[in-house]
Amino acid sequence: MEENLPFVIFERPRRLPPNNLMIDEDFTKSLLEKHSYLTQRDSVDWLTVECAPEKLVSFVQSLRDLEGFEILIDLTAIDHGEGEEFRYSTVIHLYSLVHRGYVRIHSICADNDKPAMPSVSEIYPAANWHERETFDMFGIHFSDHPNLKRILMWDEYPYFPLRKDFPLAGIDTPLPADDVVEVTQASVEPAPMMGGPFVSSNSGSMSDSEPRAKDESWTEKKGKPV
Repeated sequence: MEENLPFVIFERPRRLPPNNLMIDEDFTKSLLEKHSYLTQRDSVDWLTVECAPEKLVSFVQSLRDLEGFEILIDLTAIDHGEGEEFRYSTVIHLYSLVHRGYVRIHSICADNDKPAMPSVSEIYPAANWHERETFDMFGIHFSDHPNLKRILMWDEYPYFPLRKDFPLAGIDTPLPADDVVEVTQASVEPAPMMGGPFVSSNSGSMSDSEPRAKDESWTEKKGKPV
Protein backbone atom coordinates (compact mmCIF):
# COMPACT_ATOMS: atom_id res chain seq x y z
CA MET A 1 0.00 0.00 0.00
CA GLU A 2 1.44 3.34 -1.03
CA GLU A 3 2.10 5.98 1.59
CA ASN A 4 0.28 9.28 1.38
CA LEU A 5 3.27 11.51 0.91
CA PRO A 6 2.93 15.24 1.58
CA PHE A 7 2.74 17.53 -1.48
CA VAL A 8 5.80 19.77 -1.45
CA ILE A 9 6.72 22.63 -3.79
CA PHE A 10 10.44 23.35 -3.90
CA GLU A 11 11.13 26.97 -4.64
CA ARG A 12 14.25 29.11 -4.55
CA PRO A 13 14.13 31.25 -1.38
CA ARG A 14 13.74 34.95 -2.04
CA ARG A 15 13.49 37.92 0.28
CA LEU A 16 10.47 39.64 -1.21
CA PRO A 17 9.20 43.01 0.00
CA PRO A 18 5.90 43.29 1.86
CA ASN A 19 2.73 43.32 -0.23
CA ASN A 20 1.77 46.89 0.62
CA LEU A 21 4.76 48.53 -1.09
CA MET A 22 4.07 50.45 -4.30
CA ILE A 23 6.42 51.99 -6.82
CA ASP A 24 6.55 55.48 -5.34
CA GLU A 25 9.21 58.06 -4.54
CA ASP A 26 10.44 56.08 -1.53
CA PHE A 27 10.84 52.92 -3.60
CA THR A 28 12.66 54.82 -6.34
CA LYS A 29 15.02 56.49 -3.86
CA SER A 30 15.77 53.15 -2.19
CA LEU A 31 16.43 51.43 -5.52
CA LEU A 32 18.82 54.16 -6.69
CA GLU A 33 20.68 54.04 -3.37
CA LYS A 34 21.10 50.26 -3.59
CA HIS A 35 22.38 50.48 -7.17
CA SER A 36 24.46 53.64 -7.40
CA TYR A 37 25.32 52.97 -11.07
CA LEU A 38 21.70 53.64 -12.09
CA THR A 39 20.30 56.95 -13.23
CA GLN A 40 16.63 57.77 -13.42
CA ARG A 41 15.22 58.82 -16.80
CA ASP A 42 12.24 61.07 -17.42
CA SER A 43 9.07 59.09 -18.05
CA VAL A 44 5.38 59.90 -18.41
CA ASP A 45 4.25 56.62 -16.88
CA TRP A 46 6.47 54.06 -15.08
CA LEU A 47 9.78 54.25 -13.29
CA THR A 48 12.52 54.22 -15.93
CA VAL A 49 16.20 53.74 -15.15
CA GLU A 50 19.37 53.82 -17.22
CA CYS A 51 21.59 50.79 -16.63
CA ALA A 52 25.03 50.14 -18.12
CA PRO A 53 25.23 46.87 -20.09
CA GLU A 54 27.92 45.41 -17.81
CA LYS A 55 25.55 45.83 -14.82
CA LEU A 56 22.38 44.69 -16.55
CA VAL A 57 22.40 40.99 -15.64
CA SER A 58 23.12 41.50 -11.95
CA PHE A 59 20.56 44.31 -11.76
CA VAL A 60 17.67 42.37 -13.29
CA GLN A 61 18.52 39.38 -11.08
CA SER A 62 18.30 41.66 -8.06
CA LEU A 63 14.95 43.00 -9.26
CA ARG A 64 13.63 39.46 -9.62
CA ASP A 65 15.03 37.94 -6.43
CA LEU A 66 14.92 40.84 -3.98
CA GLU A 67 12.37 43.33 -5.27
CA GLY A 68 9.58 41.06 -6.51
CA PHE A 69 9.71 41.78 -10.26
CA GLU A 70 8.86 38.23 -11.31
CA ILE A 71 7.54 38.80 -14.83
CA LEU A 72 9.35 39.96 -17.95
CA ILE A 73 6.70 41.68 -20.07
CA ASP A 74 8.77 42.82 -23.02
CA LEU A 75 12.29 43.28 -24.31
CA THR A 76 12.94 45.28 -27.45
CA ALA A 77 15.28 47.90 -28.91
CA ILE A 78 15.38 51.45 -30.25
CA ASP A 79 17.21 52.72 -33.31
CA HIS A 80 17.85 56.38 -32.46
CA GLY A 81 19.11 57.17 -35.95
CA GLU A 82 22.36 57.09 -37.90
CA GLY A 83 23.41 60.57 -36.76
CA GLU A 84 23.27 59.78 -33.03
CA GLU A 85 26.41 59.14 -30.97
CA PHE A 86 24.87 55.93 -29.66
CA ARG A 87 22.50 54.61 -32.28
CA TYR A 88 21.02 51.54 -30.54
CA SER A 89 19.64 50.84 -27.11
CA THR A 90 17.54 48.12 -25.52
CA VAL A 91 14.44 48.47 -23.35
CA ILE A 92 13.17 45.91 -20.83
CA HIS A 93 9.79 46.06 -19.09
CA LEU A 94 9.39 44.07 -15.87
CA TYR A 95 6.20 43.71 -13.84
CA SER A 96 5.80 43.03 -10.13
CA LEU A 97 2.72 41.39 -8.63
CA VAL A 98 4.00 42.61 -5.27
CA HIS A 99 4.30 46.27 -6.26
CA ARG A 100 1.51 46.08 -8.85
CA GLY A 101 3.50 48.08 -11.33
CA TYR A 102 6.27 48.18 -13.91
CA VAL A 103 9.90 49.16 -14.08
CA ARG A 104 11.53 50.04 -17.40
CA ILE A 105 15.25 49.47 -17.95
CA HIS A 106 17.05 51.33 -20.72
CA SER A 107 20.58 50.32 -21.76
CA ILE A 108 22.80 51.82 -24.45
CA CYS A 109 24.78 49.74 -26.96
CA ALA A 110 28.29 51.19 -27.04
CA ASP A 111 29.19 50.02 -30.57
CA ASN A 112 27.10 51.35 -33.46
CA ASP A 113 28.67 48.98 -36.00
CA LYS A 114 28.31 45.81 -33.92
CA PRO A 115 25.64 46.56 -31.29
CA ALA A 116 25.61 44.07 -28.43
CA MET A 117 23.98 43.50 -25.07
CA PRO A 118 24.25 40.71 -22.47
CA SER A 119 21.40 38.19 -22.52
CA VAL A 120 19.03 38.04 -19.54
CA SER A 121 17.40 34.81 -20.74
CA GLU A 122 19.00 32.77 -17.96
CA ILE A 123 17.18 34.94 -15.41
CA TYR A 124 13.95 35.43 -17.36
CA PRO A 125 13.40 32.50 -19.76
CA ALA A 126 10.75 34.57 -21.57
CA ALA A 127 13.56 36.83 -22.78
CA ASN A 128 14.79 34.05 -25.07
CA TRP A 129 12.37 34.77 -27.92
CA HIS A 130 12.30 38.52 -27.26
CA GLU A 131 16.07 38.69 -27.68
CA ARG A 132 15.91 36.58 -30.82
CA GLU A 133 13.30 38.91 -32.29
CA THR A 134 15.37 41.97 -31.35
CA PHE A 135 18.42 40.38 -32.96
CA ASP A 136 16.36 39.56 -36.05
CA MET A 137 14.79 43.01 -36.44
CA PHE A 138 17.61 45.29 -35.19
CA GLY A 139 20.79 43.22 -35.52
CA ILE A 140 21.69 43.52 -31.83
CA HIS A 141 23.77 40.57 -30.63
CA PHE A 142 22.91 39.15 -27.19
CA SER A 143 25.99 37.56 -25.64
CA ASP A 144 25.52 34.22 -23.84
CA HIS A 145 22.13 33.64 -25.45
CA PRO A 146 21.60 29.86 -25.76
CA ASN A 147 20.30 29.91 -29.34
CA LEU A 148 20.62 33.32 -30.93
CA LYS A 149 19.24 32.96 -34.45
CA ARG A 150 16.60 34.74 -36.48
CA ILE A 151 13.02 34.05 -35.48
CA LEU A 152 10.93 35.83 -38.15
CA MET A 153 13.20 36.09 -41.19
CA TRP A 154 15.33 33.32 -42.67
CA ASP A 155 18.95 33.04 -41.55
CA GLU A 156 20.48 34.52 -44.72
CA TYR A 157 18.12 37.52 -44.88
CA PRO A 158 20.48 40.47 -45.42
CA TYR A 159 18.53 43.25 -43.68
CA PHE A 160 17.22 44.28 -40.25
CA PRO A 161 13.66 45.49 -40.89
CA LEU A 162 13.19 47.71 -37.80
CA ARG A 163 16.31 49.76 -38.35
CA LYS A 164 15.55 53.31 -39.45
CA ASP A 165 17.49 52.95 -42.68
CA PHE A 166 15.18 50.10 -43.77
CA PRO A 167 12.42 51.47 -46.08
CA LEU A 168 8.92 51.52 -44.61
CA ALA A 169 7.65 49.71 -47.72
CA GLY A 170 10.25 46.96 -47.39
CA ILE A 171 12.76 45.68 -49.96
CA ASP A 172 12.12 43.29 -52.86
CA THR A 173 14.08 40.19 -51.82
CA PRO A 174 14.22 36.72 -53.44
CA LEU A 175 12.98 33.87 -51.29
CA PRO A 176 15.83 31.54 -50.26
CA ALA A 177 14.20 28.22 -51.17
CA ASP A 178 13.94 27.55 -54.92
CA ASP A 179 11.38 24.78 -54.43
CA VAL A 180 9.04 27.15 -52.59
CA VAL A 181 9.38 29.77 -55.31
CA GLU A 182 8.74 27.17 -58.02
CA VAL A 183 5.50 26.00 -56.40
CA THR A 184 4.14 29.30 -55.13
CA GLN A 185 5.59 31.68 -57.72
CA ALA A 186 6.00 34.03 -54.78
CA SER A 187 8.64 36.57 -53.88
CA VAL A 188 9.13 39.06 -51.07
CA GLU A 189 7.77 42.30 -52.46
CA PRO A 190 7.52 45.79 -50.99
CA ALA A 191 4.33 46.35 -48.99
CA PRO A 192 1.58 48.53 -50.51
CA MET A 193 1.96 50.94 -47.58
CA MET A 194 -1.79 51.46 -47.30
CA GLY A 195 -2.28 54.66 -45.35
CA GLY A 196 1.42 54.91 -44.55
CA PRO A 197 3.71 56.14 -43.28
CA PHE A 198 2.68 55.09 -39.79
CA VAL A 199 3.38 57.24 -36.76
CA SER A 200 2.88 56.88 -33.02
CA SER A 201 2.32 59.52 -30.39
CA ASN A 202 5.24 60.49 -28.16
CA SER A 203 2.95 61.45 -25.29
CA GLY A 204 0.63 59.57 -22.96
CA SER A 205 0.75 55.93 -21.91
CA MET A 206 2.09 53.10 -24.09
CA SER A 207 -1.39 51.59 -24.51
CA ASP A 208 -2.55 54.79 -26.27
CA SER A 209 0.53 55.14 -28.48
CA GLU A 210 0.05 52.36 -31.04
CA PRO A 211 1.11 53.42 -34.56
CA ARG A 212 -1.63 54.94 -36.67
CA ALA A 213 -1.78 55.64 -40.40
CA LYS A 214 -0.73 59.21 -41.06
CA ASP A 215 -2.93 59.39 -44.16
CA GLU A 216 -6.22 57.45 -43.93
CA SER A 217 -7.68 58.88 -47.14
CA TRP A 218 -6.70 55.82 -49.21
CA THR A 219 -6.82 52.05 -48.85
CA GLU A 220 -5.97 48.98 -50.93
CA LYS A 221 -9.45 49.22 -52.46
CA LYS A 222 -9.38 53.00 -52.86
CA GLY A 223 -6.20 54.21 -54.49
CA LYS A 224 -3.98 56.93 -53.12
CA PRO A 225 -4.87 60.38 -54.54
CA VAL A 226 -2.31 61.64 -57.04
